[in-house]
Amino acid sequence: MSLDRSAEPLMLREAREAPEVVERQAAYRAQVEEVARAIDAFAPAFVVTLARGSSDHAATTLRYGLETHLRLPVVSAAPSVAGVYGADVEYRGALVLAVSQSGGSPDIVETLLRARKGGALTVALVNVEGSPLANVADLVLPLHAGEERAVAATKSYLAALTLGARLLHALRPDAALAGALARLPDALREVIHGEALARQAAALLAGNDRPLVLGRGLHGGVAAETALKLQETAGVGALAFSTAEFAHGPARLAEPGTLAVCFQARDATAPLTAATYEGLHGYGATVLSIGAPLHDTDATVPTPPTGHALTDPAASALAAQLVIAHAALLRGQNPDAPPRLSKVTRTR
Repeated sequence: MSLDRSAEPLMLREAREAPEVVERQAAYRAQVEEVARAIDAFAPAFVVTLARGSSDHAATTLRYGLETHLRLPVVSAAPSVAGVYGADVEYRGALVLAVSQSGGSPDIVETLLRARKGGALTVALVNVEGSPLANVADLVLPLHAGEERAVAATKSYLAALTLGARLLHALRPDAALAGALARLPDALREVIHGEALARQAAALLAGNDRPLVLGRGLHGGVAAETALKLQETAGVGALAFSTAEFAHGPARLAEPGTLAVCFQARDATAPLTAATYEGLHGYGATVLSIGAPLHDTDATVPTPPTGHALTDPAASALAAQLVIAHAALLRGQNPDAPPRLSKVTRTR
């Protein structure tokens, strides 16, 4: 008997569309390759990412990909420099990658416009192709996530992650990454198939008002996004930290009984983060791990290996979205309509 999921929150239903989104992106490979050729011809000296909120968290993951895969230095633009202070920045030689679901925030649009006038090659990774952001960019890469109605970005955030990985592959072809991208829809389906584990793990978050959320490197942005989603959909005061920064002060917060949501990658950060999480457990913290299996945890939501460090964050992000949506429901919250928030945020 098939389950009737029509009464479930949009957040859950849209998150489960992730495999189809990734498959849809694959059908537009020529778009990505065309943009990659233009970037190669421009030969940027450095990259600037431009985004806010969930899109900025996707850009954080993309930053690690750009620096490890392409060896290009990356900085993050502060939209208030143009949007509030009205300052022009020297952008000659820069590739500016703007990431946005709606493409409608005035400060992001203004910053990209000024960057283009300042000599940058500007590329918009955006879900709404006719948006103001797309209209001011030199090049546009649609996310192809489809309409997203829930306030919380799920499939559009994940689409930004995977489109970033596709762009990296187009700029520097890699057989392992190509294979991982091809297998990714099935890996995401495996995450969805294991949703019962996500629902069980959500019970830990249901009764906790201030969990710590930890990750590092390519998973650092996923940890930040998870904390944001817990804040906006479940009303939880989650705090996100890089495990590297955690030791520089925030470790003081790990009292006995503290809940720590820990992302465990399968890349070079794995032994370092595993040691941090083992230490947390030793402090008496409750450890919920997402990603590669860990020893000595109180709950685990395992994700399958996708075959490449640049695609693994997508599986972790989807697993976290499922946990968060169920946690919101257990807390009596409607994740589709959080108080004081709207789908499109327009900052100036």
